[in-house]
Formats: sequence, C-alpha cells, structure tokens
Amino acid sequence: MAMKDALTQQESALTIAEVSELTKLSADTLRYYEKAGLIERVGRTTGNQRRYASADLAWLEFLLRLRETGMSIADMKRFARLRAAGDATIPDRIALLRDHAEVLAAHISALQQNALALDDKITHYEQQLNSEKKVDRR
Repeated sequence: MAMKDALTQQESALTIAEVSELTKLSADTLRYYEKAGLIERVGRTTGNQRRYASADLAWLEFLLRLRETGMSIADMKRFARLRAAGDATIPDRIALLRDHAEVLAAHISALQQNALALDDKITHYEQQLNSEKKVDRR
C-alpha cells in the first residue's frame, strides 16, 4: 500500500510501528532521521508517542527516493535544512536537486554501458557454446 493511502484509510496519524512497516525503515532509523534533522520533530500524543501525519509520510517518501538514487546522508541533511529554512531557499534546493540529477544521469548511463557489455559477453559465450555443439554433432 502506498504511504499516501495509509493515512487516507485511517482517521488518526500513524504510529512509529505503522510507519516502519510502510516505509521498511526500522523504528531506530526513523528516530535517527528525526534526531539527525532529516525529518522535523514528529507530532506526539499526550503520552509522548510519535504520530506521523500525511505530510511526514510524504517527506519520508521523498527522502527514500533521494536515498535510493544514491544521495549522501550529508546532502539529504543539507536539503532538509534548506527545506526547513523556508521558501527563500528554493533556488538552493533546486541547485542541489539538479546536481544530484546530473550525478544520477551519469550513473544511469554508466549502468547502461555496463549492461551492454554484459549482454555482449553473454552473446559471445552463447555463440561459443553453439559452436562447440556443432563440432560435437559431427
């Protein structure tokens, strides 16, 4: 289930265990993200238990995208600080994301080249096997 859908189905905010299950991040990682400033302080109940709102989940979803695309924790923290500082930092956020997109595009290009090299090697070995089979049949 998508993180956005989780809150739509529930009237109240999600617990750390529910967010952990949705995001596949451990509760410890979620606490670390908060302590490190990657996510702003999460709302709490009167018993001081975390309750994640839809905005928290949307932000976590974006952080996970940054992480999956190889952005460093340092750059993620920088982006989070810029975001927390308000709209005046939008040009800086755009620059950071553009830089990351360029790095990502270069990485994708390198992966595509590596995939082609693997395909070529597989084809080479398949041709070699087929040649040996033809020799064996004679």
